Amino acid sequence: MDQFFKLKEHGTSVSTEILAGFTTFFAMAYIIFVNPSILALSGMPSQAVFLATIIASAISTLVMGLFANVPYALAPGMGLNAFFTFTVVFQLGFSWQQALAMVFLCGVVNVLITVTKVRKMIIKSIPESLQHAISGGIGIFIAYIGIKNAGWLEFTSDAGTILSINGAPYDAAQSAYDGGIGTVITSGGIVPALVNFTQPASLLALFGVILTIILMIKNVRGAIMIGIIATTLVGIPMGVVQVSPEILAANTLGSAIDELGVTFGAAFGSEGLLSLFTDTSRLPLVLMTIFAFSLSDTFDTIGTFMGTGRRTGIFSAEDEKALEEGKGFNSKMDKALFADSIGTIFGAIFGTSNTTTFVESAAGIGSGGRTGLTAVVVAILFVVSAFFAPLIGVVPAAATAPSLIIVGVLMMGSFKDINWTDLEEAIPAFFASVFMGLTYNISTGIAAGFIFFVIVKVTLGKAKEIHPILWGSTILFLINYIIMAFIQYF
Repeated sequence: MDQFFKLKEHGTSVSTEILAGFTTFFAMAYIIFVNPSILALSGMPSQAVFLATIIASAISTLVMGLFANVPYALAPGMGLNAFFTFTVVFQLGFSWQQALAMVFLCGVVNVLITVTKVRKMIIKSIPESLQHAISGGIGIFIAYIGIKNAGWLEFTSDAGTILSINGAPYDAAQSAYDGGIGTVITSGGIVPALVNFTQPASLLALFGVILTIILMIKNVRGAIMIGIIATTLVGIPMGVVQVSPEILAANTLGSAIDELGVTFGAAFGSEGLLSLFTDTSRLPLVLMTIFAFSLSDTFDTIGTFMGTGRRTGIFSAEDEKALEEGKGFNSKMDKALFADSIGTIFGAIFGTSNTTTFVESAAGIGSGGRTGLTAVVVAILFVVSAFFAPLIGVVPAAATAPSLIIVGVLMMGSFKDINWTDLEEAIPAFFASVFMGLTYNISTGIAAGFIFFVIVKVTLGKAKEIHPILWGSTILFLINYIIMAFIQYF
């Protein structure tokens, strides 16, 4: 084991690596509960997503440990799962099967750009300030989802702000709707406000947020996971969590395996990949969505590697240079990026959104993890967690909402690396980050950041500083919006 993982060379030991693996797992284990709660909103069976999350995490983390020999763990990414549900399925109107197909294609694309110079070109094309803005903006988006799931917001819309009901123009004289009211679209006149906290679920979420914050500030290991479990337990006497033999019996590992049959391979079926390209009018939208998946996944991973690898020596200066100039698998970072891409492919096959390298790996690294043995331990713990399937069925949104808020806060730390006093840097960063939350759409934020970066640079006579890939991406975004406007108008 010492020889395979080169423990002595990295100044570590078996016991240290095992401890680091446990630390990383408990720091990120919340994803086992949170990911199904988000993807289930798209219509996917939650028990299947629960098992798919574990399988994708275990396989990709194992590849990371054995192939790249680095202490990073992977799982379906926060932000990417929100993009999957709220943007791709809810806003763009794709089925979850089609969304899985696009995730699979994203994984294939990421593998291809990992073994070629394309990945290096993409990394070089996006200004560092925009990379930080995208990461921080995803934090805003995730935190906002958490606040909504906590039941802390209510929205007031008078008749004058209603635009459509059930997809048809609003008619104030119409008082009855066949099948009831499904969707209501309002203008910007809708007004958000804080609820009066008379609902048990809102109060339970408040308890969860306060508890999780206290645990995080006290640097308690596994604080987010402890917060979810404790909040769920408190929710039982409050009546928010329903626990009965019937419910527990319905949420077993066996039932999860049965439900996995619904999502396994769904990306390639008649409702998935086979239907994705049948409507040529939506082809630009499909390509832009895959691009958005790939872009977010790439920079989430690169940011985690750069942010933790530099300080600890896991990735040397030679590794970073090989990443930018090399080809194939010339460095540990190349291998790690390949493992990350493979994880996304396996995740899509089993039924979950993009698998990415978790920044919570820093917890294990902080505990001394330096080699792939840490990742192998995390992978084993993910497999063991599959036997706790009955728990997933009783965890309410009020218990997972605090974790979304806290993870959002952590991701917003990227904002500190942006020079907000320089408008040339601040304007594109503002639109890239804030628009993600305000429009409930990650790709819209990325597009806004690109567009305003181009506008600012052209205005200042610095058009030569705009990378050709960024020019092309901006043009594709604009074409996409024009096409969508024409579709809506006609």
